[in-house]
Amino acid sequence: MSELVLPNDTNTLGNLMGGRLMHMMDIAAAISAMKHCNCPVVTASVDNVSFANAIKLGNLLTIESKVTRAFNTSMEIYLRVWGEDLAAQYKYLTNEAYLTFVALDPNGRPRKVPNLVPVTEEEKKMYDGALRRRQLRLILGGKMKPEEAGELRALFIK
Repeated sequence: MSELVLPNDTNTLGNLMGGRLMHMMDIAAAISAMKHCNCPVVTASVDNVSFANAIKLGNLLTIESKVTRAFNTSMEIYLRVWGEDLAAQYKYLTNEAYLTFVALDPNGRPRKVPNLVPVTEEEKKMYDGALRRRQLRLILGGKMKPEEAGELRALFIK
């Protein structure tokens, strides 16, 4: 997904507003999730979003998003955000994030999503890490006890 950063998108410093970027990230991630499960989705969580580099007025914003893993009714989506000064021919990474979406049936209830089969080594690495990230999200959200997070615990306890 790409957009030109216009004056209405910026703050008084001429930088893209963080809330506007998060709005666009949510849309890009939702599209990836909907394409995977072919149904409506809702945002369930947003992992840490840090802004490494500002995207300036007049620069191009590009958001890359992909499903990293499908669970029962939820999907983890990885996003990479780029800014690009077209005149200077300079492209730069601004941030990365993981968002989680839940698929909905026609009654607005969670529904099962199709499995995801990773192919490349990078996809397999992200797929494997998704379970640990999910367990951490569930612990932080009070939906899982730390002692129940086997994959996550394995990183710290031998």
